Amino acid sequence: MPRTTTSRYVTRDPEILQGEPIIVGPRVAVRDLVEAWKAGTLPEQIYRKIPFVTTAQVFDALSFYLDNQTEIDEYRDFYR
Repeated sequence: MPRTTTSRYVTRDPEILQGEPIIVGPRVAVRDLVEAWKAGTLPEQIYRKIPFVTTAQVFDALSFYLDNQTEIDEYRDFYR
């Protein structure tokens, strides 16, 4: 199964985290950005906790999350 780009910065690759949505480039899982956001970190400040991502990538990942909450929450529950 080839890489699938789902938004400007979010992609899926079956070779990386079994196809879990990740940020293009740094391969940071969308769920990691969501965890920081849910913990109260402002989107503009998440890059301080996860320095491999840009603010634009953070906002795109959060937008992806809002459109796919059930799926991402399942990953969040699985990795807790």
